[in-house]
Amino acid sequence: MSKQEFSTLIDLLQYRSHYQSARKAYSFLHNGEKEVISLSYFELDEKARAIAVELHKQVDRNERALLLYPQGLEFIAALFGCLYAGVVAIPAPPPDPIRLKRTLPRLEAIVKDAQASVILTDESKYSQLKEATSELSSEFKRIKWIVSDKIPTALSQEWQKPDINSDTLAYLQYTSGSTSTPKGVMLTHKNLIHHCSYIKEAWGYTSDSIATTWVPHFHDYGLVDGLIQPLYSGIPCYVMSPIAFYMRPIRWLKTISHYRVTHSQGPNFAYEHCLKRTTPEQRENLDLSSWRTASNGAEPVRQETVENFIATFAPFGFRRDALYPAYGLAEATLLVSTKKHGEKARVLTLAAEALEKNRIVVVSPAEKEQVVRKVVSCGPPIGGMKVAIVNPNTLKKCQPDQVGEIWVCDPSMAVGYWNRLEETEKTFNANLAESGEGPFMRTGDLGFWQDGELFITGRIKDVIIIRGRNHYPQDIELTVEKSHPSLRSSHGAAFAVEIKGEERLIVVQEVERSYQKTLDINEVVGNIREAVTDEHDVQVYSVALIKAGSIPKTSSGKIQRSACRVKFLEGTLDQLEAKVKVASKSGAAVSISM
Repeated sequence: MSKQEFSTLIDLLQYRSHYQSARKAYSFLHNGEKEVISLSYFELDEKARAIAVELHKQVDRNERALLLYPQGLEFIAALFGCLYAGVVAIPAPPPDPIRLKRTLPRLEAIVKDAQASVILTDESKYSQLKEATSELSSEFKRIKWIVSDKIPTALSQEWQKPDINSDTLAYLQYTSGSTSTPKGVMLTHKNLIHHCSYIKEAWGYTSDSIATTWVPHFHDYGLVDGLIQPLYSGIPCYVMSPIAFYMRPIRWLKTISHYRVTHSQGPNFAYEHCLKRTTPEQRENLDLSSWRTASNGAEPVRQETVENFIATFAPFGFRRDALYPAYGLAEATLLVSTKKHGEKARVLTLAAEALEKNRIVVVSPAEKEQVVRKVVSCGPPIGGMKVAIVNPNTLKKCQPDQVGEIWVCDPSMAVGYWNRLEETEKTFNANLAESGEGPFMRTGDLGFWQDGELFITGRIKDVIIIRGRNHYPQDIELTVEKSHPSLRSSHGAAFAVEIKGEERLIVVQEVERSYQKTLDINEVVGNIREAVTDEHDVQVYSVALIKAGSIPKTSSGKIQRSACRVKFLEGTLDQLEAKVKVASKSGAAVSISM
């Protein structure tokens, strides 16, 4: 089945419903363990048609609908209900009742930006959400509510297919906001159908594949590869909640083992989490030999994590060539590049001093004296994607040994940002300065080419520039967390602030709960300073050790370095040690940990 056979996702699900009506499409695993509910293609189609009919009673076509659901099958039905109604869906995380002050502002910003007119949710969340949002702005209060699991399936008989085509907007994928205010990425049916054909080839989906996912459905990774791709490929998908995975990561591995899963995905932290939070006893009866594609994307891929995961789970059937480092972003629908089939992930060892000057110098194992950085390849571009490495200032193509901004051109690229013409023009309509070639989509990510493969070094907005040298925050953060056993992995932030007219390095790092009462703060801070100086030849001006669970994160779990910086300057970080006062750039008092 090729992408040319379907012009919309409606056509795709209708095809499955007609020709494979009884085949299981999705199953939900309660607590990540017990299969409690499933939907066949016919049942999903029927529920989607019923929801579409109810939507038509409430709103007009092309209006925006906010989808606030816990992870589960009701979200999938609601998503397709919106598609079947010609209503633009907006997958979003339901606000956390424990952290309303942190989660509600982002939700309100999305409602205002998208001018959403209706919220879809399920019965279990309705009362809680209605109460939680009651104190928000009048614009939020005017919104209509639909409880989708209370809609009778008999309504499906009234459905009439909307007059839409491949260029019709399917949904808005709001960016995580790790470096800026969330923006609504506009994705069409053509973007998704075209991109799913790429993913099918790149990650080797076949008719006998089986998928499982815990990645949140409001994240492009969890939505496109986790949920839409199984439908495109016509294969069963077992869904569990992110909390079930996070609390006991062995559940993910046991699901793969039990259901003979071939395809599943996760960011780097997920593989690290499995290493740290599963025991030899839990792993004892695993059989991961069925797992053909374990994609690793959505955040920097760490060589140490890749090697340790392979080594730890190889005795249980996991194959080295099954791990697929990948690079992508919502503006590209999902995936830009990934490892080739049958090959192991490449790792380059680079001279750190050269990398700080945006130059690529590969270091051989014999050259032991140099400080180095290891970068994992994310493979060649998928499908027919065109990728260029460009100097972000001159807009000229970089030389092969230079780091530059990653530009991408392909029909998979989104059509722009919702109601943001200026940002859409700047991001999606870039042309090379000398040749005029384009338009390209500017990713804002930095990387380089090596033997036809793409290597990612960081984000432009996150690069720390001190005394003319570039430092990548993820490299410093990795050095920090390895400097002492009390420091939480993937829960730190490195950034620069201006102190007395000079850029200075600041480190914010969470401490494991079990260490907080007995922590020798001076020892930990000393370790951090020494490790960063030795490894990166830069002095840490200030270290803020903070309580576990308090570092600012996006809804998809990415560290918000810019929000950390703001909290640091405001003196509002939840620190473990005493603070002293210094003057900020504005002259205001700032709490600094010394």
